[in-house]
Amino acid sequence: MPYKIKKLSIQGDGIADGPDGPLYIPFTLPEELVEGDIEGNRIPKPRIVEPSSDRIKAPCSHFKTCGGCSMQHASDAFLAEWKTDVVRNALAAHDLTADFRSIITSPAQSRRRATFAAQRTKKGVLIGFHGRASDTVVAIPSCKLLHPDLMATMPALEALTKIGASRKTSISISVTQSAAGADVSVQDAKEADGPMMVELGTLVEKFKLSRLSWNGEVVAMRAAPVQAFDGINVSPPVGAFLQATNAGQIALTETVLEAVGDAKHIVDLFSGCGTFSLPLARHAQVLAVEGNAPLLDALDTAWRNGDGLKTLKTHKRDLFRNPMLKEELQKVEAVVLDPPRAGAKAQCEALAETNIPRIAFVSCNPVTFARDAKILVNAGYAIEWVQVVDQFRWSAHVELVALFTKG
Repeated sequence: MPYKIKKLSIQGDGIADGPDGPLYIPFTLPEELVEGDIEGNRIPKPRIVEPSSDRIKAPCSHFKTCGGCSMQHASDAFLAEWKTDVVRNALAAHDLTADFRSIITSPAQSRRRATFAAQRTKKGVLIGFHGRASDTVVAIPSCKLLHPDLMATMPALEALTKIGASRKTSISISVTQSAAGADVSVQDAKEADGPMMVELGTLVEKFKLSRLSWNGEVVAMRAAPVQAFDGINVSPPVGAFLQATNAGQIALTETVLEAVGDAKHIVDLFSGCGTFSLPLARHAQVLAVEGNAPLLDALDTAWRNGDGLKTLKTHKRDLFRNPMLKEELQKVEAVVLDPPRAGAKAQCEALAETNIPRIAFVSCNPVTFARDAKILVNAGYAIEWVQVVDQFRWSAHVELVALFTKG
């Protein structure tokens, strides 16, 4: 029996009416007719009976087997409109509207950080991503998502896997592109004894890695891994958050700088290691607030080594439990707010009591963004515009910057 796809879920699965309620069907598009065996409330392996005009041939040969991308079957035009609608619909659920700018999408092969699964096999090693909803590791030699610099680290990752993995369980290897070479962090590996430490250090030199962390500890560093935030060099701690693509970082930064305008006193909430604080410090005095001390240490060091930057102070604070209050924000002319996926409900409730003229709200979760936006709008703020940024190409993930103004 064929089923017609009515719409896509926020995760990108098609939704159709089934015999016992909604069916969730991956790799489908609205208005398509599909068939397949029902398992629970899903059809995991659909057959397309009538394809959408927005359906295209996936550019990557690993699509469907690899769990890294879920929407390569959709045209770029469809994805751009759909991702914008995800944010628009999230706002509409709270009776909010906004002007939307054209989406900014990162190019293919630009993803600069990734976490691979790796394991030893009878023939050697296997490195790749887990298959969709599976523990199976799928090799990705022709990946169209990752930056070539990441793909070039495969020989190094194979050598690390031979040392640290067993045939019973896989290990996790996070790789981040940096100006000094790949920054590599290995988790769930064998404990490193003395001889292994020597071998790991040799591999760092051989493959020109910048830094190698092993089960959470830095075991070797050839050169500090460097990231540039608007030309200002930062050496983030192990595991630090970094925007997924350089193009995405530039788009978000330029939009935030536009949103704060000519404000001279700015507070950057959930600042991380300075993605926005450091570029803002070229033109304004900045207070960077963050709950993670090593991130703030990296930010402060970068500021001290930077040229021509205005005053930038850091403040360690858990903004979920202890948001900045009205009394602490008296002279602030603009706020940058960039919370994790959980959003910033408590902080937005505190901001709602202020009259700060401009709030640049950066979000990676349209649902919590819309919830928090409602708090600000109810307090008299207006949403001037929303800029959607797609740096997780071919996935359902969405990021955005929105400008809120008051007075």
